[in-house]
Amino acid sequence: MFHNIKLGALVAGIIALSAPVAKAETFINILTGGTSGVYYPLGVALSEIYGQAMPDTRVQVQSTKASVENLNLLQQGRGELAFALGDSVKDAWEGNADAGFKAPLSKLRAIAAIYPNFIQIAALKDANATTITDLKGKSISVGAAKSGTELNARKIFDAAGMSYDDLGKVEYLPFSESVELMKNRQLDATFQSSGLGNAALKDLSTTQDVTFVAIPADIADKLGAPYKPGVIPAGTYPGQDADVPTVAITNILVTQSDVSDEEAYQMTKLLFENLDTLKAAHAAAGGISLEAAIQGLPIPLHPGAEKYYKEKGLIK
Repeated sequence: MFHNIKLGALVAGIIALSAPVAKAETFINILTGGTSGVYYPLGVALSEIYGQAMPDTRVQVQSTKASVENLNLLQQGRGELAFALGDSVKDAWEGNADAGFKAPLSKLRAIAAIYPNFIQIAALKDANATTITDLKGKSISVGAAKSGTELNARKIFDAAGMSYDDLGKVEYLPFSESVELMKNRQLDATFQSSGLGNAALKDLSTTQDVTFVAIPADIADKLGAPYKPGVIPAGTYPGQDADVPTVAITNILVTQSDVSDEEAYQMTKLLFENLDTLKAAHAAAGGISLEAAIQGLPIPLHPGAEKYYKEKGLIK
């Protein structure tokens, strides 16, 4: 009997050794933003692209408070890919405590500069605000506290010679909640930093008479990179019949140094090979181009992304 047990153990050991070794599963957690913004639908589209094209990879999408939270989560190893605003990425790399980064986030690495965010300030028509300085004394939501949007608001009001003290009331709310308060006439305006055609502003301008508030080009010039002058083209939202000058900021897809070179390479390659799928998920993806992918990045490229850009001739 003892002989049989030994023989059985030996056979089992041989079978175990000859069985194919299961390949370790790779995880990609994509950090986005609120579900009514642009990051989230693009993150969902990327998750489907990666899930189908990368074998043995499990992909999930996490809705977050966006840029600042996303960058801190990457540094903690709690995500593999994140959407973030260029100025937040710069602040994170430098460890700007006022922007929500207690120390420099040294693990951050760039995948690509993607589409620009546009500062979009929508005010109820009867608030009589056509340019940013008209918002003095008005009630406004500036985005979730310490979010990328709210950091944009502080910097832009400062460049316009204003502070939150000049406003009638300041609320720190996500896009869709800000719009609900405006519909109930509890708020004069909402400050939103996102791709053009965002769902919350479409909802607002479909149901209310609103004015998109102009931000003069000299404010972008005063702020400098990564800010630049931009335009919300006429017809972007219902009832918006003229171009509105504003400020634009590049968004960046960010990863972290613990992500393997092969994983970062595939994430970069599949991004640019599937731009049509991303445009179908949200029109803002129309602003993504390979030519602009490595322009003005405030952090180093991940070596895996760098390999892809070398193949494409963007890096010699």
